[in-house]
Amino acid sequence: MTGSIALRTLSAMEFVDITPQVQDVVTDSAVSDGVCIIYNPHTTAGLTINEGADPAVCSDLMGVFRQIIPRNYPYRHQEGNSPSHMMATLTGSSVTVLISSGSLQLGTWQRIFFCEYDGPRSRKILWKILPG
Repeated sequence: MTGSIALRTLSAMEFVDITPQVQDVVTDSAVSDGVCIIYNPHTTAGLTINEGADPAVCSDLMGVFRQIIPRNYPYRHQEGNSPSHMMATLTGSSVTVLISSGSLQLGTWQRIFFCEYDGPRSRKILWKILPG
């Protein structure tokens, strides 16, 4: 089973909790046990799993990324969004979550985040569920 999740980001840089949408996909699939792969096909955005209970965690991550990836580095890429490409490399383009009893097997505080680094934009996340 494969599909996509559409989303619209509202800021230049933001972390969007997509856990409910991914769980809905798993529920609709009727797969009890297996693996859910979530893939981001965009080069200026990423995916990560991290704490979702305290929004300060995402805020801190964005702050640290801004600190370690300079805007004023002499980037050769001329579109003006080179820092976004660097940040996307840090978070990566996919996450894999086990499915058990029809539910994503995330830790107590874990959430799945789409990480926008070059917004606002309309984005699409791809997913694939492998039963078993």
